[in-house]
Amino acid sequence: MASRTKQLVALVGALTLTVTLPTIGGAPPATAGARGACAEFARYPDLRGERVSVYTPIRGVEADLLQQAWQDFVDCTGVRIDYEGSADFETEIGRRVAEGHAPDVAFFPQPGLIGTFARDAEVLPLKGRARAAAKRDFSETWLGYGTFDGTLYATPLDANVKSLVWYSPKMFRDAGWQVPGTWAELVALSDTIAASGIEPWCAGIESGVATGWPLTDWVEDVLLRMHGPETYDRWIAHTIPFDDPAVVDAVERVGSVLRDDRYVNGGFGDVASIATTGYQEGGWPIRDGECALHRQGSFYANLWPAGTTVAQEGDVFAFYLPTDRPDAERPVLGAGHFVAAFDDRPEVDAVRAYLASGHFVNSRAKLGNWISAHRKLDVANVVNPLDRQSVELLQDPGTVFRFDASDLMPPAVGAGTFWSGMTEWINGRDTRETLADIEASWREQPTVGRR
Repeated sequence: MASRTKQLVALVGALTLTVTLPTIGGAPPATAGARGACAEFARYPDLRGERVSVYTPIRGVEADLLQQAWQDFVDCTGVRIDYEGSADFETEIGRRVAEGHAPDVAFFPQPGLIGTFARDAEVLPLKGRARAAAKRDFSETWLGYGTFDGTLYATPLDANVKSLVWYSPKMFRDAGWQVPGTWAELVALSDTIAASGIEPWCAGIESGVATGWPLTDWVEDVLLRMHGPETYDRWIAHTIPFDDPAVVDAVERVGSVLRDDRYVNGGFGDVASIATTGYQEGGWPIRDGECALHRQGSFYANLWPAGTTVAQEGDVFAFYLPTDRPDAERPVLGAGHFVAAFDDRPEVDAVRAYLASGHFVNSRAKLGNWISAHRKLDVANVVNPLDRQSVELLQDPGTVFRFDASDLMPPAVGAGTFWSGMTEWINGRDTRETLADIEASWREQPTVGRR
């Protein structure tokens, strides 16, 4: 979540919760008297009377902020954007497409799901203004996540950095603890905190039908650190099996933290409580001094209780999840939503082009708690200090970025057996048995080529 999402999406049970937000648009384009305000949008056609439906897993405050960010585009072009957010997006989008009720545009937290629709020729290739904007302002790496069998279908909407550990600067300062620079230092810090009488780590993986995804993030982050990007890429491509020894190593290392009763689950209970604790609340005990460390992405800045200050000297902040080799490449795991379309009308192309533009990403960034891998994102417009740190990581030439693996895998695996398998694993199932079952499920899936 994410993405997705694992990130910003909380899927709830088997129920479908759909929120239809107020339709935005309908006003005529600005007149000559407002020409200056609308100069940025002169490249787009007159869209008065046109409507574009957008279906997405993004709801609540984040949905409101997205609509604020594109309001100038709506006002100046006259287009109506019918926005609908759903907590059951991954299931519902398939049903709608199958029944012939696909939206014009959808925001996907899982590029692998786009690949499924691309294989069946249901989602449409990028073209026109949208393609030109994407090619100009996103790297080949990011465009590759929306490319299948050599055809570009989707563009990035947003991004997040997952390789972070949240902590309380005040707790660290009062206790004399230092932010670790290596994995060995992270383990030593965990031992020190445990010896002080505090369970150092807190975690939660409950997310309705998506329960388990925070654990898959852990595995991906650790695999990237232990065995590098080449092994990580081969794992995603399934040129090594899901139960390869490298993956076993990574899961066992995760277990050395999350299945250790001395380390978890501060503020909630024992190891078993991880599976029943909501991911949204997973780090909250840090504020009360009941745990000290919580591994979660940059998007988690949006999930702290109201009144929490996210800053280097604030209530909470985050540091980079260290590696075994701090002087080598800097691996960063991340994710984001991608914009794909099921219709290619001119107004749909215009909306997609705007969402891939520098104007949109900077407008949204100014509203706070949001980042993008867009080349024209000005870090000066990124308000939250944690987000600025994340953008700097994404833009650092020494960073080796990799997208969330489960979001790139076939959905039945990445958003299915991987999530459920890791939930069984945290409840005590053997590592090799768990991974062998996930591998068996992958062999049953059809494939679609990326890039």
